[in-house]
Amino acid sequence: MRQPESFVGQPIRSLQTMLQVIARNDESYADLIPDGIYGPETMQAVAVFQRKHLLPVTGITDLATWEAIVPVFDMSLANQDAAAPIEVVWNPGIVILCGKSHPNLFLAQGMLAVLSDVYHSVSKPSLTGVLDNITADSLASFQMLAGLPITGNLDRVTWTHLSSQYPLAANRTTASRDM
Repeated sequence: MRQPESFVGQPIRSLQTMLQVIARNDESYADLIPDGIYGPETMQAVAVFQRKHLLPVTGITDLATWEAIVPVFDMSLANQDAAAPIEVVWNPGIVILCGKSHPNLFLAQGMLAVLSDVYHSVSKPSLTGVLDNITADSLASFQMLAGLPITGNLDRVTWTHLSSQYPLAANRTTASRDM
């Protein structure tokens, strides 16, 4: 999908693109192909939107309609696009040892919890932000599966392997729950 900046000076195409994204997120809206022409299809899509949002149904995009479309588009776009990845910076040489707390441990424990659904040898840790014995055991099991030195500590290499395995496991467990 083109970025919104590419539609500057093209209000009809911008409107049509917003309505198309809304329709992709909710099938009860009229689907529309952005062509830059305010024709019968655009009028129908606007009328459907107006009806659903209790606006006067004219098929014409007035200011009230436009201002109602924009937040619905924003929400639809957020539901359609992939979530932005979290960039965690590990300073060289940082190693989180057993008994220590660190904000990144919440993330690591969450990833380990998801990985434990896929790799049953990895125990599910508590979400404490502390590298307790359960988390250390979980990390050690994951390190063994990944072919890493088995320390039970969280370091940059272990984090890199965790964060590369997590998306695959998260998509796999989500898909199996949906079935």
